[in-house]
Amino acid sequence: MQALFVLLFVAGSALADDAAMLQCRAIAEVPARVACYDAIPVGAAAPLAAPVAAAAAAPTPQQREQAFGMATVKAPKSVIPEQDNSISSTIAGRFDGWSGNELVRLANGQVWRIVDGSSAVLSPMTDARVKVERNVIGTYFLKIDGTNNSPKVRRVQ
Repeated sequence: MQALFVLLFVAGSALADDAAMLQCRAIAEVPARVACYDAIPVGAAAPLAAPVAAAAAAPTPQQREQAFGMATVKAPKSVIPEQDNSISSTIAGRFDGWSGNELVRLANGQVWRIVDGSSAVLSPMTDARVKVERNVIGTYFLKIDGTNNSPKVRRVQ
């Protein structure tokens, strides 16, 4: 019976280390991420929630928007905090459609590439309102106000 408790204790500390590592991995800013990793005790079975939580402050809405669409490490959904499924912005200036591998620069500074080979000619718009949405399998689509066309996109910047 005592061996079972020792096994559970050791397994619990290993899981805590894994959970702490995954929490640190989700932090976008390098100094905060390094501080989070540094706060994880090495070889100790101490509770990790407090140091990790202190080093990993919740990202601001602006930080979440800027991180939206950037490549991330694939991990089970249960260990990744809930993420936003869309962002809204505009395409600054005149926009009248897209073709092939075109780059689309949003007003928030993000750059997305059309990756599905589609094209569309639209009525010219100024500062077209758009929404980039992620579906359940992680594919991103550019939804443009005033049209039903939604090209598949991938963030490049």
